Amino acid sequence: MESVSGKAFDFDLLKRVFRYALPYKTVFSLGLFLTIILAFTAPLRPWLIQYTFDNYILVPNALGLLRMTLIIFSLLIIESGIQFCNTYLTNWLGQSVISDLRLSIYRHIINFKLKYFDRTAIGTLVTRAVSDIETIAEVFSQGFLIIIGDILQLIVIIIVMFYTDWRLALISLSTLPLLIFSTSVFKNAIKKAFQDVRTQVARLNAFVQENITGMSIIQIFNREESELNKFKRINNLHKKAHIQTVWIFSIFFPVVEILSAISLGLLVWWGTRGVLEGSVTLGSLIAFILYIYMLFRPIRQLADRFNALQMGMVGSERVFRIFDTDETIKDQGTLSNESIRGNVKFKNVWFAYNEQDWVLKDLNFEVKEGETFAIVGATGAGKTSIINILSRLYEINKGEIIIDNINAKEYTLEALRGSIAVVLQDVFLFSDSILNNIRLNNTQITKKHVKEAAKKVGIHDLIEKLPGGYQFDVRERGSMLSLGQRQLISFLRAYVNDPKILVLDEATSSIDSETEQLVHNAIQQLTTNRTSIIIAHRLSTIQAADQIIVMDQGKIVETGNHEELLKLNGYYNRLYELSLIKESH
Repeated sequence: MESVSGKAFDFDLLKRVFRYALPYKTVFSLGLFLTIILAFTAPLRPWLIQYTFDNYILVPNALGLLRMTLIIFSLLIIESGIQFCNTYLTNWLGQSVISDLRLSIYRHIINFKLKYFDRTAIGTLVTRAVSDIETIAEVFSQGFLIIIGDILQLIVIIIVMFYTDWRLALISLSTLPLLIFSTSVFKNAIKKAFQDVRTQVARLNAFVQENITGMSIIQIFNREESELNKFKRINNLHKKAHIQTVWIFSIFFPVVEILSAISLGLLVWWGTRGVLEGSVTLGSLIAFILYIYMLFRPIRQLADRFNALQMGMVGSERVFRIFDTDETIKDQGTLSNESIRGNVKFKNVWFAYNEQDWVLKDLNFEVKEGETFAIVGATGAGKTSIINILSRLYEINKGEIIIDNINAKEYTLEALRGSIAVVLQDVFLFSDSILNNIRLNNTQITKKHVKEAAKKVGIHDLIEKLPGGYQFDVRERGSMLSLGQRQLISFLRAYVNDPKILVLDEATSSIDSETEQLVHNAIQQLTTNRTSIIIAHRLSTIQAADQIIVMDQGKIVETGNHEELLKLNGYYNRLYELSLIKESH
């Protein structure tokens, strides 16, 4: 993800960026028109100054001088107004494009398989979706349109210079080949430096995001100093990357100033001699001095503009690489969730996260509608993987998952996942109110419905005791709530969605004794008349299950209800005895 093509200018990439400007083609066209107007109006001022000097100053004419002064002043006002409109429109266009682009990439990312997030640093994705996209705005506000205007302005100035006096024009442009060469070297050097900057920004974001998220682990294991040293190294590389760009700029700009001064010196030397000899007018010499400033300023700015364009190219290449990543679950189903009742069947299912490293091996079982089905086994047996593939968060390698006698792939992803609610052991809450965390901003779930559900589950009073009640802000990851409270919120979240299939993934393994009874009441409410799949370490919570499967190393080793499995005196019996010992302590 960090590498880029290294092309100085990529027309195919630029075309992809400009597709996002098509909805704003009127604004783009107007911005381009104003840019062209500015390119032609800028050289007018030196020409008017020359005309004024030769005709109304050297040959005194107070009325003519006043008239020309008013014309030049009016031109300046008009030019400033056009400049304002052009700057506003191009920046507005850039922000509108990146707003649409950011929305598109976010829509693309949220449809990725979980496998993609397993191997991609979240901080890197944040960099792509935020700061890399910001650089694309510069393509419009400081890049493409402005570059066109600067180049056109240079052409117009050079034409006017040769039209006015070809000898002074040649003298003024004598250093131009060196300037073009310097700009080319600078452009290539800054391109590489900008690539390094974006890479280091992504690394820094990834490190900071991961470490802040895992700060409790760092502090618990006293690794603050070690992580600080890692951060110092990454931060230092980030600093070096930026300093490299500063170093390149610090060389280029003095070179431009030196070449500009040389051109000006040669012009004054040659032009003064021409004035004394009468072959050059004083107005022409003054105009050419202004032309040189106008010539070298766009060239210097052209480098800045081109750098902005290159920064946008680097950013857009990284962003479009995300777009070109095909890591989505194929959603080719056509059936809605109206037909889902809750009968689940696994038929010869094989699954691996990585190639042939099988996590689930030839799984065969059936959960009937309304039945409570439990899965037990040691850590790493493959229990949670069953839940992941049931919701099609990961695709199976072989076999079939059948829901109500229909292959799960025949349902749309929205229908399938809308029929399954999962309560995890590690509850994730967003930095928002309890109400929005319960209904996940689903406006079809009313506050009244949430409150009624909370009363049935038995946690309404608990929520009302919090400051603000249902509007209480739980902060990032629910840090303002206890583990038990977060767990109860997740139960209520599942309940209000009224799923056909309920999954409890070790949802009772970490609760405190104070909320244990509330959790058990919540489970009772959730599982009544609903297909329920429970993954549990506390075997006491699944004794009433209609069917239990025992897993070991991705295979089903025992099947039956609680009493039947105990009579086997096998794997389940050993797990049950261990569970009793743990709970007694």
